Amino acid sequence: MMIWDPDRECMAREPLEALQLEELQTTLERVYRHVPCYQKKFLEYGVSPSDLTSLSDLAKFPFTTKEDLRLNYPYGMFAVPLREVVRIHSSSGTTGKPTVVGYTRADLDNWTELVARMMTAAGVTADDIVHIAFGYGLFTGAFGLHYGAERIGASVIPISSGNTEKQIMIMQDYQSSALVCTPSYALTIADHLQKMGISPDSLKLRIGLFGAEPWSEEMRREIEQRLGVLATDNFGLSEVMGPGVGGECEYKRGMHIAEDHFLAEIIDPQTGEVLPPGSVGELVLTTLTKQAFPMIRYRTRDITRLHYEKCKCGRTMVRMEKTRGRSDDMLIVKGVNVFPTQIEEVLFQVEGCAPHYQLVLDREGHTDSLEVQVEVNEKIFFDEMKKQREFVGMVEKRLAAMLGLRARVKLVEPSSIPRHEGKANRVIDRRKT
Repeated sequence: MMIWDPDRECMAREPLEALQLEELQTTLERVYRHVPCYQKKFLEYGVSPSDLTSLSDLAKFPFTTKEDLRLNYPYGMFAVPLREVVRIHSSSGTTGKPTVVGYTRADLDNWTELVARMMTAAGVTADDIVHIAFGYGLFTGAFGLHYGAERIGASVIPISSGNTEKQIMIMQDYQSSALVCTPSYALTIADHLQKMGISPDSLKLRIGLFGAEPWSEEMRREIEQRLGVLATDNFGLSEVMGPGVGGECEYKRGMHIAEDHFLAEIIDPQTGEVLPPGSVGELVLTTLTKQAFPMIRYRTRDITRLHYEKCKCGRTMVRMEKTRGRSDDMLIVKGVNVFPTQIEEVLFQVEGCAPHYQLVLDREGHTDSLEVQVEVNEKIFFDEMKKQREFVGMVEKRLAAMLGLRARVKLVEPSSIPRHEGKANRVIDRRKT
């Protein structure tokens, strides 16, 4: 078992927190001097960088939200002149203007190191052939994993997304051993392998590094079984850096966050109050080493929990549980908080359900309704009506026990739900139209 940077990844808590404090003080000074948005926010809150004398003092400082980034589009949050920015990425901008992020040469070097650290923890070595099926472009995922894999010394296939049959041909011919994509696309690949009559055993794949969307443990088991890989989760977001903020080791007991570069807090998403260790809440991240685009207390909207005890692998950095969903993607149905991953967890436990589903929210009169459309195998889909009703009743009962509300289940035939090469679009909310 390899550790990319043991001096950093296995630091004791005391020297790590001393390093964090020093870097945090420097970062606060930098944004106060060079980012008008932060200067204004600090003045409104009545705080200045000199008020931070311990890590707990960070709670006095204001949050940064995606709205702040939109209001300062495109370069208003940069802390260095554009001539020092050597790379620009952005989010997809699906809910408005994209958020634009910049990197200095040192930022790119740190990013590459952290992705190499994360990929090594997952088991990637210089002997691997890394198949990157993320879309290349302004999205940070593909480039982040690409340069990290090259830093390790692995061979990289930058195939990008799309054309699944060609992806499979390349995997066969080029002997890809590590697959990088979204978990939902990994299952799309598995579906195509099955349709093409190709056994996963005929491929050289051994590791999967999946991210960019929430996914359940049931989905992990499905991917591992159908592709024959060790499926690991990783975490990143473009506003903070991109992939490499955190990632799982072979023990899969949470994603190790690079605490020497990012300070993590868990807050109550409603009140903004910092919660004690072990609490479930919204993850807030502060960058400690970013030059071009530092973020102070950025609200990720990801719901998770942090574990501080040392991992079996020897790494001491805090571990983040799989995200349970997002505070802003959370569905509220009849007053009940529902995360799509809860529904996924139930469906993956039901034999006959395929790993493809869609949630349709509607309003009947003044009452919310939730319909779960789920693909089932041909035997169930073409079974007699009585058996179908019994199957639907069983799934609806399990969903009610998990969610605390009734959801209608609609069985749909195999391959009828749209497949996605990037993030899966799981929810159709007709209440907003």
